[in-house]
Amino acid sequence: MKVSILDQAPIRTGETAREALANAVRLAQHGEALGYTRYWIAEHHDFPGLACPAPEIMISAIGAQTHRIRLGAGAILLPHYRPYKVAETFHLLATLYPGRIDLGIGRAPGGSAEAAIALSGNYLQQVRELPDKLKELLHFLRHTFPDGHLYRNLNAAPVPAVPPQLWLLGTSEKSARLAAEMGMNYAFGHFMSEKDGPALLETYRQEHRRTDQEGEGHALVAVAVICAETTAEAEEIAERQLLWRLLQEKGINEGIPTSSRVRRYDYSAEDRAKIEQMKEKMIIGNPLEVRDRLRGLKEFYRTEEVMINTITDRLADRLKSYQLIAEALKI
Repeated sequence: MKVSILDQAPIRTGETAREALANAVRLAQHGEALGYTRYWIAEHHDFPGLACPAPEIMISAIGAQTHRIRLGAGAILLPHYRPYKVAETFHLLATLYPGRIDLGIGRAPGGSAEAAIALSGNYLQQVRELPDKLKELLHFLRHTFPDGHLYRNLNAAPVPAVPPQLWLLGTSEKSARLAAEMGMNYAFGHFMSEKDGPALLETYRQEHRRTDQEGEGHALVAVAVICAETTAEAEEIAERQLLWRLLQEKGINEGIPTSSRVRRYDYSAEDRAKIEQMKEKMIIGNPLEVRDRLRGLKEFYRTEEVMINTITDRLADRLKSYQLIAEALKI
């Protein structure tokens, strides 16, 4: 069972963005020492509580301070960008860090409507054009433009000896089919979807076989996890993340709350119901409980890899959670 890390570079209460990004580097180093397969960092724009708008910059910084762990974007939001620039950037990263770079592609805006307009103008039009932009990106990465095409002799230089591993991130049947059609690996966001995930992964596998793509398509499942020495401690730590998400949905922008903030907050019955709904998509517990649920999730999805997203208000709790999981799974 492969286990990996998905980082959103969260900013805790009283913390600066610089400190949050430094913690991202520490988490990647920690994951490498513990034996995690890969570390991905997400892209967000002017998003309250999240510090990284440019995964490619963080990948470069982290690559210089790690040695073995695979590094990637989870994800580059392609509707905002020209495919050639993305291909150049990830070829450069793959040249700097051979055999270690993943390029994950997503279609979400990653921020407010205003941020999407500032980045790419008519964002909805860019989303509609995503399949074509993705095809162009893959032609640049694979150097497969047909004869006579304007870009046939154009390289996304430097061309690395080992190309980046290609992933499409999604939560829908459309994304599963697109990943298979394009011959890409598929990452399903269990922690952010109400869809029938196992059915989507089966659709991906069937479509991958049907389209007779080269190589075997791989799939992973991303899940939110809080692990602590005891179940009670894990539940207490999780309450802070859950309140943070609840406040975000209400338009209240602040860092991840502290335990005192949780104790002071006046929860309504609707708030409690919403939190219980959020917890259904999370794994919260002691090491043995988390181990068994992760193994169960792996079997449920019939996948070889689980990617873990852990957000806490204290860095020590976050690092400890990943450590306990690694020890329990013996990765």
